[in-house]
Amino acid sequence: MSLLSTTNLSVTRGGIPVLERLTFTLSAGEVLVLRGPNGSGKTTLLRTLAGLQTPSQGQVHVDPDHIAYAAHADGLKSTLTVSENLKFWAGVYGQTDIQPALAAFDLTRLTGRAAGNLSAGQKRRLGLARLLVTGRPLWILDEPTVSLDASSVALFAAAVQQHLATGGAMIVATHIDLGFEAQVLDVTPHRAKLASQSGDFATGFDSDEDGAFL
Repeated sequence: MSLLSTTNLSVTRGGIPVLERLTFTLSAGEVLVLRGPNGSGKTTLLRTLAGLQTPSQGQVHVDPDHIAYAAHADGLKSTLTVSENLKFWAGVYGQTDIQPALAAFDLTRLTGRAAGNLSAGQKRRLGLARLLVTGRPLWILDEPTVSLDASSVALFAAAVQQHLATGGAMIVATHIDLGFEAQVLDVTPHRAKLASQSGDFATGFDSDEDGAFL
């Protein structure tokens, strides 16, 4: 079953063309890894797929209620505890059980600790644990393993494998080999002419620090 597809998709950043002529399909149980140098347009593409901005041309075919999108920032409420953060996000998505998410990211012993008192790696694990309480099949992730050590990357990879096994799918921008089969889309050949000619433009505009999570 196709969860997302694009047809001749072109995207812009700040009104300037970044990527063009992207056509692909992602089905249940599949992973699509976006590759390309920093500033090549990966974040802009992810934001467009997640519905945070409209394409300049072409179409994205996806049910928005299937999407869980996580950007660079962890998007946590620092004064809430680990469990309170997860309960908040679970409530947003009509879910109640946070225990599997706590266990999957080794957060059970930290349930009573305020998110603001967590280490960078712990915050990242909590941010990723939010994915498990959304109940949504399509994860769209931008560099999800930033701040994670090797053991935490393994936890994330295991969570993804379980997600895929239950009919989920993932589109991810990452430079890390997560150890499972995936389609790879190098966005470099799809860079718009203006963006490819101006490295300063591409580096300056393809960033996202808003911590968006849908």
